[in-house]
Amino acid sequence: MARAPRPSWVRYERSGGVAILTIDHPPVNVLSAEVLDDLIAALDRAEADPESHVVVLASAAEKAFAAGANIREMAPMGAAQARRHGGRGQLVTTRIEALPLPVIAAVHGVCLGGGCEIAMSCDFVLASDDAVFGQPEINLGVMPGWGGTQRLPLRIGRQAAREWIFTGRSYPADAAARAGLVLHVVPRSELRPAAIKFAEELAQKPATALAAAKRAIQAVDRSPLPDGLVEELSLWSRLFGTPDQKEGMQAFLEKRPWTPRSRRTWARDGQGFPWGKPRPRRGRKR
Repeated sequence: MARAPRPSWVRYERSGGVAILTIDHPPVNVLSAEVLDDLIAALDRAEADPESHVVVLASAAEKAFAAGANIREMAPMGAAQARRHGGRGQLVTTRIEALPLPVIAAVHGVCLGGGCEIAMSCDFVLASDDAVFGQPEINLGVMPGWGGTQRLPLRIGRQAAREWIFTGRSYPADAAARAGLVLHVVPRSELRPAAIKFAEELAQKPATALAAAKRAIQAVDRSPLPDGLVEELSLWSRLFGTPDQKEGMQAFLEKRPWTPRSRRTWARDGQGFPWGKPRPRRGRKR
């Protein structure tokens, strides 16, 4: 007799143009292999949903955004198993970066290890005043392996990133904001409304232009300036001729409001852009 499929550890809901992905793996959202697989599936669903323009990544756990990877799951691993598991974690963080939609992390409580690496791969991090960030892997005899050694220096600078990673210390939200990891710190009760309000503002912008801007900004990290300028010019010029560019500029000249198109024409409007190709289907790894 076939086993019934397990429920997902990541809830998906949509409010207007905002897709809300909520990690719900009690009690503290430990990032097991199953949770990582569910995050990938939810991100794929957000991209495939033509009404979703912005993603908010949140937590249902009372005390944590995500307490990090599953140590009990990882402790007996050898190098080959660890490589596969780390690849799964990196797949999540690179998927967030590659998603042609802005992603906002709404972080409360503990955000450590893999949870911090997932947060820093998002376009924005909003945090409640009780949030705590850190990369404590050094205290377990390892180091960040889901992108933390690469992204944290880009977020807070190399010297500060070394301090975070070499010491394994935890940092409160206000310190993370001063360092540059967190955009805004708000009271816990205001975190979700603030994240959704910001997402709703972004959801009113032209989706194709947002995706192009996200891609161009990432070129700062992956390319020398001359190459980044080439990519920026390519994306900028490709936006000319899109329906939103034609309508937006005409509306400006006529001094009238206008409404960007929905993503229902995404396949057609995305032709010629880096994300305008079908994504390969992935099997679920176990």
